[in-house]
Amino acid sequence: MSDRLPTHLRVGALLRRVNDSGGMGMVRAKGEPQGGAVLLIVSEKGADFKCFERGIGAAGVPGLIPAGPIDGDAAAITEYWQRRRARDPDLWVIELDVASHSRFTAETTDFY
Repeated sequence: MSDRLPTHLRVGALLRRVNDSGGMGMVRAKGEPQGGAVLLIVSEKGADFKCFERGIGAAGVPGLIPAGPIDGDAAAITEYWQRRRARDPDLWVIELDVASHSRFTAETTDFY
């Protein structure tokens, strides 16, 4: 048995945590419930979109790392996640609206 939580449980916990802290979250695309990868699309109060996914940061510590377009353009990010999803149907795509990107990523390192 694996010590790792299934993806669908981690996603549910993340959505509850964001909603409980005053943000909003929704599932754009459901992936494989047990082990699918997760792409997070995070905005600050409906603007400045950024993508994050699980990875190893510069310090060698697991956490959320930037992914996809870096300019915050919602259309480019939509195109990015749809291309990724076409290649990987197991991918979960989660959109979150939070108060601060940096605070969210700092507080969410335990998500994985």
